[in-house]
Amino acid sequence: MANKPSVNSSGRYRLQYRGVECLNCGHPLDVSDKYCPNCSQANSTKKLTLRDFFDEFFSNVISYDSKLLKTLKALLLRPGAITKEYIGGKRVTYTNPFRFLLSLAIIYFLLMGFMGNFDQIDQMADRTPGNILNFNSDIINATVFEDPELKAQLENEDALSQLDSLSFIRELEKKANLRDSLILLDPIKHFKALEQASFQERFFAKQDLFRILIEKDTLYNFGQLTQKHPIENNVENTMAFGAAKSVIKAKRQPGGFINSLFSKLPFTTFFLLPLFTIFIWLLYIRKNYTYTDHLVFSFHNQSLLFILLIISYLIDSVFGTASAGLFVLLFTIYLYKAMRNFYGQGRFKTIVKYLLLNTIFVILATIGVAALIAGSLFTY
Repeated sequence: MANKPSVNSSGRYRLQYRGVECLNCGHPLDVSDKYCPNCSQANSTKKLTLRDFFDEFFSNVISYDSKLLKTLKALLLRPGAITKEYIGGKRVTYTNPFRFLLSLAIIYFLLMGFMGNFDQIDQMADRTPGNILNFNSDIINATVFEDPELKAQLENEDALSQLDSLSFIRELEKKANLRDSLILLDPIKHFKALEQASFQERFFAKQDLFRILIEKDTLYNFGQLTQKHPIENNVENTMAFGAAKSVIKAKRQPGGFINSLFSKLPFTTFFLLPLFTIFIWLLYIRKNYTYTDHLVFSFHNQSLLFILLIISYLIDSVFGTASAGLFVLLFTIYLYKAMRNFYGQGRFKTIVKYLLLNTIFVILATIGVAALIAGSLFTY
């Protein structure tokens, strides 16, 4: 107890609030101990006030020495170096790569969700209650009533080509309506005929049949369907019914569906990156790096991409520009630099592996997004 504290801090860390036992783990402390050497909790017996709470929060976030600022500085200015230092043992200096990436992904997709104007897509869908021809009903009706302004517009080639498209769509709609009408004449006969098809064909055909029955009879659950029609209550039929409901809802509220899709993308990223890292590990198998080292490298680079996308999105929202292409170009240059600095190979080898890995990533991302959209359609 005779030793004087090395740091005479202010606030709740002042000398008068120091204790002789950690309040978290019970480890014996000296008055000079600012933090517990066993569990790292601050040595303070003072009750936490709102002022203390917010002082600590902002000091940790804004402080020049904070992990966040050090991570951002190293990530932006020294491609590949932060990964080398992190796997080399400097883990307290920087934020956890996994947690950092997850936070950035959630921030980005939340921005997209809140500022994406998806409600406008729903408004457009409201004008098309089951028939996509109604989307252009303003043009058709105004033409019938000989609106001079719109008649002049229709003389434009683009408007005329639009009407040609409407004629084509009208024919498709007629055929679709005729097919639906034939199915509705005897839906059970159509349903039983599906039993001979393969599972994939049968499932999607059932989904389409259930969609027609849901729209015709305004069904809300599978129980109502089985009450009106002798359809067996099994897993396949229940899943097909749920998929049909989801597709109808997605068609009526496409904006909400896209918003829901964006909310799931951050978690898709964390299924994709570990798989992609296997290919990085195989390409650099002669390097003295573990799979986890490559995974940390992937997390850091993906974090930088989300930082650039967030900056780009904010700039575009404020100034009405389209800067995403520029920031993606910056990321491609950054990724090449990061690979050169981290793996230490020559330009030719790095370029070949860079092109190969990016091709693999695009393929995996396409498959992942397609699977996400398909899964969302069944669960929306």
